[in-house]
Amino acid sequence: MIKNIFRFNLIDSTTIDAYAARINDEYKNGEIGYYHLPSTGLKTVDEIYVYEKSLSYIKNIVLVGIGGSSLGVKAIRSMLKSKKQKRQLYVLDNVDPQSYKAVMDDIKFEETLFIVSSKSGNTIETITIFKCILDEFKPKNLSKNFLIITDSGTNLEEFAKNNSIKVFNIPQNVGGRFSVLSAIGLVPLALCGYDIKELLEGALECKSRYIDKNDTSLMAKAYHYAIHRNAHINVVFSYCDRFREFNDWYVQLWAESLGKKKGFKRVGRTPIGLIGSSDQHSFLQLIMDGVKDKTVTFIKICESTEVAVPDISLKGLEGCDFVAGLSLNKLLNAQCDATAMALVQEGLSVDILELDRLDERRVGFLIFYYELLTSAVGVMLGVNTYDQPGVEIGKRILKTMLKK
Repeated sequence: MIKNIFRFNLIDSTTIDAYAARINDEYKNGEIGYYHLPSTGLKTVDEIYVYEKSLSYIKNIVLVGIGGSSLGVKAIRSMLKSKKQKRQLYVLDNVDPQSYKAVMDDIKFEETLFIVSSKSGNTIETITIFKCILDEFKPKNLSKNFLIITDSGTNLEEFAKNNSIKVFNIPQNVGGRFSVLSAIGLVPLALCGYDIKELLEGALECKSRYIDKNDTSLMAKAYHYAIHRNAHINVVFSYCDRFREFNDWYVQLWAESLGKKKGFKRVGRTPIGLIGSSDQHSFLQLIMDGVKDKTVTFIKICESTEVAVPDISLKGLEGCDFVAGLSLNKLLNAQCDATAMALVQEGLSVDILELDRLDERRVGFLIFYYELLTSAVGVMLGVNTYDQPGVEIGKRILKTMLKK
């Protein structure tokens, strides 16, 4: 289904076993909730489909959320772009007035369900957009066109109960950027027709491989990232346009989880998301000939496509004829392999994630794979992977500035 091919040597040692034991402890003690979402999420699935039966009048879903409340949803929607949506999904994840107006101009209120999604229940951008929507349409009955996703006990949940709005809760031990397999992602994706059971099955398969069956290759990869003296930048080079928003999700997951202070020391691995073959004509030059401070993971899809390069020779352009007859996907993957080989020859750490195709099950596996990899690198760097104190400081300063 998904194969990880390594172009660097994985360390097999008692050190890896010790770190694997710590991840297993995190999993077993239940304090970090995302590990269990592939199993517990199945209960949420039933609740979602019962709720959906009351939404026959809904044609559009508008997700109002930012960061962990939207990036994972956008990533999965983008990766499954070829699948026809049951309902149109819009995302409002910034207080940009043009983006807000574009969505409002494109929908009819009575045909739209607004999902207001905030783990804390007081995310300033989310609540602000919520207020704008209420002012725009001035609804008298909020229960028909609004849905709340939040932690249990938040002020947003209290507001929902006071206005008879349906609420889905997020487990309190699941952080926002690790929450896409909770109600945060499952609800909007299910309402738009994606197979969320398959999504969870894929995540369960990943958990089984790397936790239950103790495949240590992921831990060894994490160790390579964590102890590499020179490589402070981790590049994900995705050879498919459908991964563009997955790259955005990965950047948040990696940056917010691993960029931390340890006393007077600052640690982290800077994430960069690239799309092949487009970024072969931009960022690749820096990776090839710039400072050797990067590790690179390539992602490719092996499924065949019907679109082939025609056997046409254009006068003066015969130098491009060598790809005639290849499918576009084979050409794209050949470019991926050639670029990976070039980087290996330059002495960079390279690995390849190879998917046989891109569907809900593979997407669920990939999501859980990167969450688990992030946790492993965090343990090895000795940081709290699940907090974000630097982000909270900015929020407090904003509140102080605007209260003056």
